Amino acid sequence: MVDELRKEFDLIETWVDIEIHPETPAEGVSLAERFAGRDMSATYAALGRRGAEFGLEMNQVERLSNSRLATAAGEYARDHDSYPAFSRAVFEAYFARGEDIGDVEVLARCAVAAGLDADDLRAALADDRYADRLDAAMREAAAAGVSGVPTFVIGGRERVVGAQPLEVLRAAMLRGQERA
Repeated sequence: MVDELRKEFDLIETWVDIEIHPETPAEGVSLAERFAGRDMSATYAALGRRGAEFGLEMNQVERLSNSRLATAAGEYARDHDSYPAFSRAVFEAYFARGEDIGDVEVLARCAVAAGLDADDLRAALADDRYADRLDAAMREAAAAGVSGVPTFVIGGRERVVGAQPLEVLRAAMLRGQERA
C-alpha cells in the first residue's frame, strides 16, 4: 500500500515511535481487564483483515504489554540501520504469537531476527540510553495532536488516525498537496 502511494506522491517518511498506553504497568495487563466492558472482537477482526492485506498474521492478543522497552529497542535498531526488520519482528512477536514485548528476552529474540546483537541491545535497555529520545518523541506526538497509532501526519497539518484503507490515505495526501 505504501509503495503505491510512493509511486503517486513524493513521500518523505519519518517514523516516530511513541509508547502505547504508557500508563500500563511494566508487567502488562490483561486486555480483558484494560478494556473491561468493551467487546474487542470486531476490532481484532478488522485488524486481522488489514494485516492480511500486508501478509501479516494477526491473532487476538491476551495481554497489553508495556511498550517502553520495545520503543527503546526500536531506537536501538534505528541506530543500527535495522529498524524495519526489527519493527516487523516485534509486530509478529506481539500480534502473531502473543508474546510480551515488554520483556527484554522477547526483544532480544526480535533483535537477533533483525540481525542485531542481543547482548548489545540488552545493555542499551539496561542503561536506559534512549530515555531522552523517547521522552522527546512523546512530547512531539502530543504537540502534533497524535491521539492514537498509527497516525499519519501529512504536510504538517493533515492527520489520518488508524489503519485506514488506501483510498483514505490517498485522499488525505491529495488534500495535503492542495494546501501546500
